[in-house]
Amino acid sequence: MRSSASLLLLAAVLPAAMLPSVTLAQTGARPAISIETLKTVTQTLSSDAYEGRAPTTPAEDKTTGYIVERFKQAGLQPGNKGSWYQDVPLVEISANDVTPLTFTGGKTPVSAAYRRDLVIATYRVTPKVAIKDSDVVFVGYGVNAPERGWNDYAGVDVKGKTVVILINDPDWQTAGLQGDFGGRAMTYYGRWTYKFEEAARQGAAAAIIVHDTEPAAYGWGVVQSSWTGPQLEQDTPGNHMDQSQAIGWIQKPVAQALFASAGKDFAALAKAATVKGFKAVPLGVKASVGFTNTIRRQASKNVVGILPGTSAPDEVVLYSGHWDHLGRCDAVKGDDICNGAVDNASGIAGLVAIAEASAKAGATRRSQVFLAVTGEESGLLGSKFYAENPVYPLARTVGGVNMDGLNVVGKAKDFVLVGAGKSELEDLVKPIVASEGRVIGLEPTPEKGYYYRSDHFSMAKLGVPMLYGESGDDLVVGGTAAGRAAAEDYTVNRYHKPQDEYDATWKWDGAVSDLNIYYALGHRLAAGTAWPNWYADAEFRQIRDQSRAGAK
Repeated sequence: MRSSASLLLLAAVLPAAMLPSVTLAQTGARPAISIETLKTVTQTLSSDAYEGRAPTTPAEDKTTGYIVERFKQAGLQPGNKGSWYQDVPLVEISANDVTPLTFTGGKTPVSAAYRRDLVIATYRVTPKVAIKDSDVVFVGYGVNAPERGWNDYAGVDVKGKTVVILINDPDWQTAGLQGDFGGRAMTYYGRWTYKFEEAARQGAAAAIIVHDTEPAAYGWGVVQSSWTGPQLEQDTPGNHMDQSQAIGWIQKPVAQALFASAGKDFAALAKAATVKGFKAVPLGVKASVGFTNTIRRQASKNVVGILPGTSAPDEVVLYSGHWDHLGRCDAVKGDDICNGAVDNASGIAGLVAIAEASAKAGATRRSQVFLAVTGEESGLLGSKFYAENPVYPLARTVGGVNMDGLNVVGKAKDFVLVGAGKSELEDLVKPIVASEGRVIGLEPTPEKGYYYRSDHFSMAKLGVPMLYGESGDDLVVGGTAAGRAAAEDYTVNRYHKPQDEYDATWKWDGAVSDLNIYYALGHRLAAGTAWPNWYADAEFRQIRDQSRAGAK
């Protein structure tokens, strides 16, 4: 995969003209993005009346109904065979009576209390989980990547055991973008979702990730709010019994105490885990934890709207964003509603605003689909279901743009391509960014793995080129200092907390500039004939080539 730096160099020799060109002049003037729409939709969806928009709660019907209303007003048509909805079967699992996670057999017992030190759950649809005296093994970063010559599980049998895992990639502390896992830039191997998936493949009874704020990219409060209360998973045959019995996180001080009790040095073993050839370390202690589950099956809904194409209506350009948030969460200063104003009421507002602009511009040769998905906060569930059960075949989906949180702090001079170096959409968007008087910037925190954390990833995994771009930190007013301060303030004080609320003082010019870029890229694809692909060395190229060959 290409680094961001090499991508910028390639821009000089690989212009967007490598693909069939459709200019804004050819496709008509760009309609204005409505700031009033952005304000109204964001404020409405993030109000307390919508109770944090948790899927499968009474708030869902209110949320999806409002989105349909706005889609209709924008000029869209129902996008799923005459219906506005796609049912997404989910199962809700709520952990109750959680006992502390205890480690015995070491120098002194170590205990992790639920919520304060520990969050724990299960993917299994089962009424009870009981882990008793399970051998504990430290498996480093929990990565098994044969193509990179890396296997943290080599030579160790963890079937029925509890594995302790570090978050992110082994080379996340590298300053640059060179290394076995792309250096500072996170790969999917660094995501918590992968680590639990691999632990299950290895047969682990329980998988516990050590929380560390910098490599996790968020503080313990985010983990606590996200992992407590009802948890959602796709409802599929087999009840996920192939997964580990228990999955969760512990605070780093608990891990340090555990290793000390086992006579090990946590810092030394964590450092050893960054080197290829690391061997998993049995800690010589045993883990126990238990809880019961309340199980509820109920379908949630994706909302699908369409502007049908003219001469190639079976070819589709996709805009997406997730409507859900965390609902009612652990209270902060008496407030227990996680309103999700930025994340992602603002993204749905952007989806509606682009739908309005697209309808005003008139029909294009290809269809434009607007998809508001459910369950993003629970593991990209709605977009995953759509990708696996597409209303419009993925082989006939040209590409698209995902919106997950708009810029409400002011216009930025730069536009960041998240996970840069992946697809030819990046070449197409460069002149559009320039037309906004902006420049392509390097992703400031590639170690946070944002490309793998939102709904475009569900489509990308199955081959559809998706752009994930956003405002950078270099603000027109205040520069990078102001931009970084605003980003830090949001992450620390608002992200996945009740404080993510609508603010009438927000500045919307940055959001409008970003939406102009999304609109222009989507409109160019919808009006044109190009089929942009992934770069030859991107991890999604092969599946796209196979699907397109089948379509032809």
